[in-house]
Amino acid sequence: MNNPHTYSVIMAGGIGSRFWPMSRTKYPKQFLDILGIGRTLLQQTFDRLLHSCPAQNIYVVTNEEYRQLVLEQLPEIGEHQLLLEPARRNTAPCIAYACYKISQKDPAANIIIASSDHFIQHEAEFTKCLHKALDYCSTSDSLVTLGIKPSRPDTGYGYIQFDMDIHSEIKKVKTFTEKPSLEIAQEFINSGDFLWNSGIFIWSAGSIVRAFEKHLPEMALAFSEGSPYYFTDEEKGFVDRVYSTCQNISIDYGIMEKADNVHVLPSDFGWSDLGTWGSLYTHISPDQNGNALLGRNIKTYESQDNLVYAERNKLIVLQGVKDLIVVDKGNVLLICHKDHEQEIKQIVTDIKMEKGEDFV
Repeated sequence: MNNPHTYSVIMAGGIGSRFWPMSRTKYPKQFLDILGIGRTLLQQTFDRLLHSCPAQNIYVVTNEEYRQLVLEQLPEIGEHQLLLEPARRNTAPCIAYACYKISQKDPAANIIIASSDHFIQHEAEFTKCLHKALDYCSTSDSLVTLGIKPSRPDTGYGYIQFDMDIHSEIKKVKTFTEKPSLEIAQEFINSGDFLWNSGIFIWSAGSIVRAFEKHLPEMALAFSEGSPYYFTDEEKGFVDRVYSTCQNISIDYGIMEKADNVHVLPSDFGWSDLGTWGSLYTHISPDQNGNALLGRNIKTYESQDNLVYAERNKLIVLQGVKDLIVVDKGNVLLICHKDHEQEIKQIVTDIKMEKGEDFV
């Protein structure tokens, strides 16, 4: 299904701080071959989207400092497909920028929004879900997201509640809940009408433009004024001006939680946002003691259920420890209990303030 009116937008501007110290500000996780398969997460995302749209219809939104990294890793795209953000303003502005630019080129466009750093195990099933959502959006004024059938009460994900009374495959969304407590997450799992929020969206250009006009009117006005500049040498100057005043807000909070035409397709294609070391642990084959080891010279003694990443050939020896994350990368050694991995983001913030940029 390579419909010429189907476009994809890859969001690749994040710094992946919860994956520190492997993910650094100058070289974030989307540009890394974290799984050791010969393709970075960004390249894998690009490859799987080629099953739904032609290469010339895939756009990448990223920070200006990653321009060269994207062009090196994706030689198949042209400069006009690279949308450079002068500042990080969360997902709503980057999606507005991409969708208004695509809409100006092709008002009949149907658009897929995907993150650059997610892992998808069953790519054929993922493509099938995308095509169902694209078919739905091409005939209805609807904002569709892919909801993942949860396998555990994970507190690191957002949740989507859907209307079980609707018998069609694509369900009406009732509520969004961001990162609940463990107790509430378990209640969501037990209820059967909650899904993980994958952050993968599908909509027509017309539907998303109308949604911005209704729910984020100032942002809509700002990016709609870019029509004379998109695909010209003046685009960068226009975008720099817009971002200097743009609201910092997520697409979930700015539009998806407010709109009344949001639908979800319950999906099961082996998804993970690879947002934390713990999520990576679930995708690595452990040894007989449950240790997931990434490195050539790692030895364990009386140790269980640890995740160890060792850069290059450094020898790392673990004795008598359990449930640890141990990461040796460059000038940083991280040792953290797996139960506390959500604190890594705050640790990175503290280190940046106290030690400067050299370690983050």
